[in-house]
Amino acid sequence: MLPRKSIIPDEFSVPALVSRMPRKPVFRDRVNKARFIAKSGACNLAHKNIREQGRFLQDVFTTLVDLKWRFTLVIFTMTFLCSWLLFAMGWWLLAFGHGDLDLNRKAGIQQCVINVNSFTSAFLFSIEVQVTIGFGGRMITEQCPTAIAFLILQNIIGLIINAVMLGCIFMKTAQSHRRAETLIFSRQAVIAVRNNHLCFMIRVGDLRKSMIINAVVRLQVVRKTTTPEGEVIPIHQIDVQTESAGNSIFLLAPLNICHVIDKDSPLYDLSAMELQCSDLEVIVILEGVVETTGITTQARTSYVAEEIQWGHRFVPIVTEEDGVYSVDYSKFGNTVKVATPRCSARELDEKPSILIQTLQKSELSHQNSLRKRNSMRRNNSMRKSNSMRRNNSALSVPKVQFLTPESGQNSIVT
Repeated sequence: MLPRKSIIPDEFSVPALVSRMPRKPVFRDRVNKARFIAKSGACNLAHKNIREQGRFLQDVFTTLVDLKWRFTLVIFTMTFLCSWLLFAMGWWLLAFGHGDLDLNRKAGIQQCVINVNSFTSAFLFSIEVQVTIGFGGRMITEQCPTAIAFLILQNIIGLIINAVMLGCIFMKTAQSHRRAETLIFSRQAVIAVRNNHLCFMIRVGDLRKSMIINAVVRLQVVRKTTTPEGEVIPIHQIDVQTESAGNSIFLLAPLNICHVIDKDSPLYDLSAMELQCSDLEVIVILEGVVETTGITTQARTSYVAEEIQWGHRFVPIVTEEDGVYSVDYSKFGNTVKVATPRCSARELDEKPSILIQTLQKSELSHQNSLRKRNSMRRNNSMRKSNSMRRNNSALSVPKVQFLTPESGQNSIVT
């Protein structure tokens, strides 16, 4: 049996109409991606399966500086103890070879080292020689040329050990990232309109009075990309230009670092919704020379999509009080909402009317809010005036009129 043909044409059926309807872009939920740079500036990177471990020993000094403090202190202590024990063994062998340890030695023969009669005394003499704290009752004589050469050798090796170990401790205490602890970044980045362009902005500051000389701020966008040939680049670093690109900044007070989102920006095609679903990470690097020590320092941080506020702007924190500029660091990361189109920078360049419409809507909403506030203030003032009138009427004493029958006259009593 043949199916009965429908009265409605096929091109006007429900499936056909649905297929021709314009579909809105569907954004997938953003997968939680591990950030490349932590907020503290530490690199979230693990090195595995390094086969040539001997390369680290070719640069012993850098390896010692990079170690944690507990390992550095253990190596520092063990190096001196081992050197003292090693040379104590040498002094004991010299005394044993010369016969200084023999209790039945002849009375006329002088010892190589006076009062070195055991390994303990040899160990104490080794510490006195290498640390140069004074010989006391133990001293070397001119009877053994070998002992004199051994004394010179221990002094030279002791100086080398002191130079390396003390230099390592000094470099660990004066590392550049210690100075970076007082270089701060805002917890959030913002995107707002500045000079009729969408701009990505962050705030940097220095808590110390000693300045950072030749400070330079660099921005990079890190994201996972795939080339047209199918090659997957897990960490693709794209340089982002700022307004101060190529020039050093004068970091006397907190500054807002601005990146104009133009056609060369990796954020050019991203709208507010697409930004929240993207997996990009903006890395901020601040480099400069410490004024007091002359050491180059570097501070780092990063911002993921959740830490970028669209349509916000940093509040001003620098004010002039009694002829002195004052910085309120309690408002360092505070932002305020501003009128900002939710579209991408490309759409804003193609349709400049979007910005005008957004500003007009913002102005209308601002006027409406002012009207509401004024009306609320008027209502509150009217309510207060009515309540005051009622209170005054309640406090006033009414006048009562009495009529006396004898005199027939009215008397008013209050």
